[in-house]
Amino acid sequence: MKSILIFIGLIWLNGHQSAFAQNQKITITGQLKKTGTISPENLLVFLYAKENEQLIKTEATDQTGKFVFENISPGRYYVTVEENGKTLHNGASFSATSDYTIPEIELAISSESLKEVVITSSKKFIERQDGKMIMNVDSAIGSSGSTAFELLEKAPSVAIDNNDNISLRGKSGIQIQIDGKPTQMSGSNLADYLRGIPAESIDKIEFITNPGSKYDAAGTAIINIKMKKSKRKGSNGSISLSNGAGRYFKNGNNVTLNHRTEKWNIHGNYGFAYREGFNDLRLDRKFYEDNTFTGAYDQNNFLKIQLRNHTGRFGVDYLVNDKHSFSLLANVVNNKFNPTGSNVSDVLDNTNTLASNFETKNKANNQWKNYAVNLNHKVKIDTLGTELNTDFDWANYGNRNDQDFTTRYYDLDGAEFQNPYILEGNIKGDLNIIGLKTDFTTTFKNKVKLESGLKSTYVKSDNELTFYDWSSGNPVLDETKSNHFIYKENINAAYLIASKEFGKWKTNLGLRVENTNIDGEQRVGDQSFKNNYTQLFPSAFVGYTISEKHSLEFNYSRRITRPSYDQLNPFKFFLDPTTYEEGNPYLSPQTTNSFELTHVLNKKVYTTLSYSQTANNITQVIMPSEGNNQQTVQTNKNLNTVTTWGLNAIVPFEITKWWTNNNSLNFNLNSFSGNVSGTALNSQSNFAYDFNTTNNFKFGNGYSGELSANYRGNQIYAFLDLKPVWFLNLGVQKKFEKATLRLAVNDLFFTNNIKASNTFTNYTERFAVSRDSRNVMLTFTYNFGNGNSQPRRTGGAEDIKQRAGSGNG
Repeated sequence: MKSILIFIGLIWLNGHQSAFAQNQKITITGQLKKTGTISPENLLVFLYAKENEQLIKTEATDQTGKFVFENISPGRYYVTVEENGKTLHNGASFSATSDYTIPEIELAISSESLKEVVITSSKKFIERQDGKMIMNVDSAIGSSGSTAFELLEKAPSVAIDNNDNISLRGKSGIQIQIDGKPTQMSGSNLADYLRGIPAESIDKIEFITNPGSKYDAAGTAIINIKMKKSKRKGSNGSISLSNGAGRYFKNGNNVTLNHRTEKWNIHGNYGFAYREGFNDLRLDRKFYEDNTFTGAYDQNNFLKIQLRNHTGRFGVDYLVNDKHSFSLLANVVNNKFNPTGSNVSDVLDNTNTLASNFETKNKANNQWKNYAVNLNHKVKIDTLGTELNTDFDWANYGNRNDQDFTTRYYDLDGAEFQNPYILEGNIKGDLNIIGLKTDFTTTFKNKVKLESGLKSTYVKSDNELTFYDWSSGNPVLDETKSNHFIYKENINAAYLIASKEFGKWKTNLGLRVENTNIDGEQRVGDQSFKNNYTQLFPSAFVGYTISEKHSLEFNYSRRITRPSYDQLNPFKFFLDPTTYEEGNPYLSPQTTNSFELTHVLNKKVYTTLSYSQTANNITQVIMPSEGNNQQTVQTNKNLNTVTTWGLNAIVPFEITKWWTNNNSLNFNLNSFSGNVSGTALNSQSNFAYDFNTTNNFKFGNGYSGELSANYRGNQIYAFLDLKPVWFLNLGVQKKFEKATLRLAVNDLFFTNNIKASNTFTNYTERFAVSRDSRNVMLTFTYNFGNGNSQPRRTGGAEDIKQRAGSGNG
């Protein structure tokens, strides 16, 4: 790690030494057209960078409607025109590599009506940009009062199974990020974290199915949750209050503050959520030996969940001058998760006759804490687009979980026939992450863009679990269930990308190299393991514009999915004496080669044909325990290969002026090969499909509505056979001048329930899971403060400079 840190430092110093190499700037001019009674003078024109939507500069038009942006770096931009905070024009993007004149802008509205009418360009709920699908959360009425986890449940092409594992277009091993930072969690732990993030604090969710070499190589695909950050100048903010209920009460509160001047941007966000819910799991388990039935469990497990979540974000962006900017972003999450459950199990003998039953009462007090800090320095070296970005990241995840289980055994007459089994567990976990990276971008005079970067991360995970058996009235340490697991990981990476546009072609070729060093120690049993490996991850993108209406895009990437720290952790988490979850410290990483071919019609209809092959696929299984075939364990194993053929289409319709429709269709053919617990999969295939449609209605006078529906057909994933599921969501919204009132009804018919079967050589299982998915939420949002301050002018040499910082928030 030391060598790569020195290398990063050398690149950083070299970038700063080159900062004085060139000093070229360009000028962008434009003209507002006078139409009828409109007066185009003294209107505000805002210049935004297309790549990251950062506000670059603000200018006021002169008496003729002319505006001039001076001292601008070459790049891709777009402009908006406003009066008194009201948007009059949203322009198309344009590329400016030298002095550029924007085509004349026509404002077809009278000055008298400007006071009553606000013209806005509303974002589509689902759109596609630069090879990624984007879900604009604020455009979805049904997102009201929900959480990040619930948004993903509704997202097109996303499937979440009964164990909260997230897949995208049939592919598992998805990397979930918050503002570009990996969450470092998986399964139920990740789901609990996402349940604590209110939808009101989310701007959009990006679904990157085939990431290029600039991204970390981890994950078959990336889902990036981008949090809100105001771009308006002045002091402003919003407050959001949500209340609702399904079977149980739900409440969410969120406040956002922002203060922006010419050089400073200070922003913060605080959210609190209190939610109650349930998980109702019904199981039918049958055990066999040499195809002979030996017994069964018929189980009903009901878990009531109580969640209290605090989230906080604070950021500062400082623009030193036209070349340098600094940013600080801090995040805090405190999640208290207190489930209480009851599991009633009937025990059947080898004649399928009821022999006895047992009941397990369980309760837990779980607390998750996450602290994260990001420091960023950005320097613009020249006017051709040469930039250097340097980031330092530190994060800590801590958890303290207390678990209590009491199991009582009854005969057929209802009498206890043995002493209760009382088990108490305590988990202490700590995860620390330190990362340093630098990204360098430059554009040569032949318009070849070169991107390169270095990154180094160090992770240490320390988890200790102790279980005590209190059945005798005194605590006795259960060494078969207790453990202490320490995991260390260091990843060093470098990448290089070259891209160029020429004629009708776009190309982007990249190569990433990652060196991984891991060290694991299981102190109970004195077991340890080490591993290190270096791998190459190439990527390629080729785009071709056939005509004004048609274009093609080709994508290729190689990815790696390393086992998460939860998946490697060998701890046992018990549901009852017959069922537990356990990590596997001997999992191997999986690697995936992905290919995509996309056809674009009229820049709004996207059809993608994809193929991927994954080696050593990490697969979650529910299987007979290797130590006791009357117990079942949920764990992760490596399959040999998984191949996926896919066809995805995004098809929008404008049915009328007041009714728009957006559809996403996804078809997958999956094939699995491998052997787990004596059960072989020999190219087992399944044709799966899912469909999402979202309808938006504009009723006038600030009223709008939304109707969305999801359907997922039968899906086989390795040993798991998931039955079809569908659900319907409704929403209505009223917009006021500074406020919005939303009413959302989720899962109207209470059909978003998972049913599945699981089959191994000596074990079969059928189960059904239902959650508190049908609920009604009412959300009120109020925006306050000033929107945009009037620019001050001093002879044209000084103008209003406004930057959104490094884009890390």
